[in-house]
Amino acid sequence: MKHIAIAGLGVVGGGVAEILQKNAALLEKNAGEAIALKAVYTRTQKPGSPFAPYYVRDFAAIEQDPEIDLVVETIGGSTVALDIVSRALKAGKHVVTANKQLIAEHGLELFDLAKENCVNLLFEASVAGGIPILNPLTRCLGANEISEVSGILNGTTNYILTQMLENGESYQDALSNAQRLGYAEADPTADVEGIDAARKSCILSGLAFGKNVSPDDIHVEGISKVDALDAQFAEAGGMKIKLLGRTLVQNGKRFCFVNPHVIEASALLAGVNGVFNAVCVRGSEVGEVLFAGPGAGRYPTASAVVGDIIDIVKNPGRAQPCGWAPCQDAPAAYEQFCSRFYVRIREEDKPDAEKALGAIRWLPARSGCLAGFTEPMAFRKIAASGVTVLAAWPIFE
Repeated sequence: MKHIAIAGLGVVGGGVAEILQKNAALLEKNAGEAIALKAVYTRTQKPGSPFAPYYVRDFAAIEQDPEIDLVVETIGGSTVALDIVSRALKAGKHVVTANKQLIAEHGLELFDLAKENCVNLLFEASVAGGIPILNPLTRCLGANEISEVSGILNGTTNYILTQMLENGESYQDALSNAQRLGYAEADPTADVEGIDAARKSCILSGLAFGKNVSPDDIHVEGISKVDALDAQFAEAGGMKIKLLGRTLVQNGKRFCFVNPHVIEASALLAGVNGVFNAVCVRGSEVGEVLFAGPGAGRYPTASAVVGDIIDIVKNPGRAQPCGWAPCQDAPAAYEQFCSRFYVRIREEDKPDAEKALGAIRWLPARSGCLAGFTEPMAFRKIAASGVTVLAAWPIFE
């Protein structure tokens, strides 16, 4: 029997605890050995909780318990969580986490700790919640040279953009509705400004290309500047707007960035709406594959965490390689990225825009603005055009 401890009994941690108990027979069948919850470390200890008998007040009780084989970290953030995960690894315990901030910011040092102590650090749930993507990327697609991993990595922003395009809502109204429904936090900054998606993109980039990427090294633009006009223009052009995290190789340069993209309405990614996530992988042998499903939530995320637990229990004594290597070279500057772009300008700036940017396929004017699609160019050409460009986003192709 393998004994599990959980640090953090919030939404995801609580879901993990429930699954460990209600699906105990199924987990034993799939893992080849019984898996039992032994301890829960949480700052909010509710006496009436079904997990109250497992509460410990000090993480040292878990750290020093020789019977505990694996620690699940679902506290979040990168302060307390970093301390707990580091201590667990040093104590020779496997760790499973759903914490994208922790892995994006401190992955390198934690991978080293796991290797030094011959234990595993798995983090499938850190990207896209219940969608299996990290394991398929590193194993099932291991025969491929990956050229791109791009996706809708944040359900909050996808819901807001869907409401703007499908229901004609303003950005502020769509955000308010997302908060009312529990899809967005009271402070939605990490979601709507692309910070959450950036952390996940760093993880995907590290696994796809084997090189560390810091969140500080990538271009990040959220959706707070997406106007209802942009949604209207996109629809008129047979397009949709999605916030994408992208990591790819183009002309020998490695890029990693997060920003709104315009996508053909018939494309697979364009059909992923509401709070759902999707990740598109392009490989040398398989071509293009799409992983889609619930990207967050109590049970979808807990499902991914428990999947990692099963993986570790099924492979006793084998430390699985994880993570990526240090890298001295940051990704290439976003200004060098080449693409066709969606641009929106003031109607009176049309002559200057055409002179600076060349041929543009314009859509019918709306509310004193023009929008259209450029020919392929580096973003720096737009940035240096001298034209007041109200919006400029890549077209995902």
